[in-house]
Amino acid sequence: MLDKRAQTLLKALVERYIADGQPVGSRTLSRQTGIDLSPATIRNVMADLEELGLIHSPHTSAGRVPTPRGYRIFVDTLLKVQPLELGETAQIEGGIRADEPQRVLSTAASLLSSLSHFAGVVMIPRRTSLFRQVEFLRLSERRILLIIVTPQGDVQNRILATERDYSPTQLIEASNYLNAHFAGRELEAIRLNLRSELSSLRDDITSLMTTAITASEQALAEDNQPVVISGQRNLLGVADLSDSMDRLRQLFDLFEQRTRLLELLDSSSRAQGVQIFIGGESQLVPMDELSVVVAPYSVDGQIVGTLGVIGPTRMAYERVIPIVDITAKLVSSALTHHV
Repeated sequence: MLDKRAQTLLKALVERYIADGQPVGSRTLSRQTGIDLSPATIRNVMADLEELGLIHSPHTSAGRVPTPRGYRIFVDTLLKVQPLELGETAQIEGGIRADEPQRVLSTAASLLSSLSHFAGVVMIPRRTSLFRQVEFLRLSERRILLIIVTPQGDVQNRILATERDYSPTQLIEASNYLNAHFAGRELEAIRLNLRSELSSLRDDITSLMTTAITASEQALAEDNQPVVISGQRNLLGVADLSDSMDRLRQLFDLFEQRTRLLELLDSSSRAQGVQIFIGGESQLVPMDELSVVVAPYSVDGQIVGTLGVIGPTRMAYERVIPIVDITAKLVSSALTHHV
């Protein structure tokens, strides 16, 4: 536990370093508003903070910078989140439209990037498991259009070639039965149990439904892009990340391979609210100079994915946190209430 004096100095040091990007010395802190301590006292407290591993000296200068542990204490106990400006909130609300569910997630990634000036990421829900609604539309004698609506509101179409002709009434009967009995259930389980569960229906209708479920699995699997990333190039302009070829290599590996990024996003989807991963404190974040601010989003109260911002540890957390929080809530609302 830090005493009040140490908390005040750590907070002031982190805020100044985030704003300026330069190591912060005791003389700089002594001129900070609200700090009524001598430079000698400040030096003693800074020595204590350094011994605790919360700040360190990057070279021989007298200045200090926060460590990942220092950032963690700052974010968890000292940070005061600022409300977004009305124009920024309006930009998010205007961009995420409930009447365009297929564009919601890609738009969210772009908004997260443009507002934070870093990289925006959105984990796409695994679409191979569920459907919200299916419909059949007769195209010709043995060709039927299968329309699949996912829980996220995405629409996929597949043309089915059938062995016989189906009347519009039969197609309505088949879609009504599927929607009434199987919506929200795992597609693989539906396919495996379809024969026994539909024993009361005619074989021709059962055959159509089996074909539809198999086609739905294929359609949703083909379209299952795991993550949308926007604004990676913004990070090339961040000196903390781009001043080392090794850091750049790690950064591009994170975006190119995506496995570690998906693990991070997936693990954070099991918790409520905004989460912050700072530097190397998590094995999922590849370097000390990188932070990830994420929040889950839901459909009908069920968490289906995660979105957030990837940027330097030296980011304005008080701005990025509400950007991520509001975006997640608006995405949840748009995907839940679309028609």
